[in-house]
Amino acid sequence: MNENAESLSRRLIRNFNTAPTTHDVREPLYDSIGARLAPGTAAQKLGASIDTVAPGKMSCPYHFHYAQEEMFIILEGSGTLRVAGEMLPLRSGDVVFIPPGPEYPHQIVNTSDQPLKYLSVSTREQPEVCEYPDSGKFLAMASAGGERVFDVVQRRSNDLDYWDGEP
Repeated sequence: MNENAESLSRRLIRNFNTAPTTHDVREPLYDSIGARLAPGTAAQKLGASIDTVAPGKMSCPYHFHYAQEEMFIILEGSGTLRVAGEMLPLRSGDVVFIPPGPEYPHQIVNTSDQPLKYLSVSTREQPEVCEYPDSGKFLAMASAGGERVFDVVQRRSNDLDYWDGEP
């Protein structure tokens, strides 16, 4: 490949089989290996990650986004989509569409005895607020230039008056 082709390849192509991964574990419920694929690419509005959830575990808490839309493509294994108070079966080949908003809180659970592997694709709308109905928390975040420049996790019960601390 020439230099221009190599540069294009670095900006436009990621292989999820060779992407660097992180292993997130929080016993007893959460255990997943994942790789974020979009950082360092030319992607402006899309994010992507590949996740493998251990048998009987979850990758993240039940939540919904106020800005971002998500799509999950089940590549290997089976499990359950907890969504809007229901439990829906998932299997290899399924594509899940989750629009933003409180109507579709969601969580993927590996209810099988084999690993569950899926590709996540999302819009990267900023700023973003993500709410966690089970724990009463929310995450407010903003990014600039591909770097997270603000994030705060709080409970609604920590709410302050608009004028608190102002002269």
